[in-house]
Amino acid sequence: MKPAVFDYYKPKTIDEALSLLDRFGQDAKIISGGQSLIPMMNMRLARPEVVIDINGLNELSYIRFSDSQMQIGGLTRHYMIEESAALKKACPMLSEGIKWVGHSQIRSLGTIGGSLVHADPTAELPVILTALDGQVKVLSSEGERVITPDEFFLTYMTTTIQPNEILVEVTLPQIPARTGHAIDEFALRRGDFAIVLAAASVTLDEEGKIAKASLCLGGVDGVPVKLDQVTAQLIGEKPEDGVIASCCEAIESLIEPESDIHASGEYRRDLSVTLSRRVLKRAAERAAIAAPSGG
Repeated sequence: MKPAVFDYYKPKTIDEALSLLDRFGQDAKIISGGQSLIPMMNMRLARPEVVIDINGLNELSYIRFSDSQMQIGGLTRHYMIEESAALKKACPMLSEGIKWVGHSQIRSLGTIGGSLVHADPTAELPVILTALDGQVKVLSSEGERVITPDEFFLTYMTTTIQPNEILVEVTLPQIPARTGHAIDEFALRRGDFAIVLAAASVTLDEEGKIAKASLCLGGVDGVPVKLDQVTAQLIGEKPEDGVIASCCEAIESLIEPESDIHASGEYRRDLSVTLSRRVLKRAAERAAIAAPSGG
């Protein structure tokens, strides 16, 4: 199928893009990489009257670091994140997880902002943002807003971004010492959206006990699910297999995944427990390797 007829604009500045959004409101859609919007338009699942192409706004494509956080422009392509040696060192979960996003052709065009606004709960970037307690910055002609994941993601493919706003930046906190990350997923084919995915972060103290931990699941609800009830049980414990397995047993009662043509809810629940054990164990092992000698 072909998309419905639409008007096309390609602003040269952010102010021009915001002016177009003010002018057309809900009739307009922003396009950056187009890897989510174009297929939906072709299938007539999205029928915007106006498409605003922001690919020329190069000032929204960057990777920056400060003492407290990492900043990634909303128009930054997936492949730029994948190839960044600095990000691989500073944020291994993002560097590792981005390789699960589609195929290389998709990663060459897709953007971090586009993926987050699309808000597919089985996509990697929403889960990573949630697991790492990141934030997004959105901009309108009225000013900017900084939004946490629990405020940003509403339900399946729905966020709180307003029709007159553009996602301009993603921020992630700097990773503490003695911290390890892991992300894993199961999909029917490589490059497909995951049936379930899990991401974990574990920080060890000087005695090798868990000082901080984060666990997030995708594919089990309309938004990424952060399981603080599970990781709270790990604090102060040695990251032994039995301890991690015991804590992960609680996941079965904490999630209620739906069944669809790809998998039953029961299968998703079992898979969630398996993947959670795996990523927590792997994250803890990597945290131990990252610990300073003698610490």
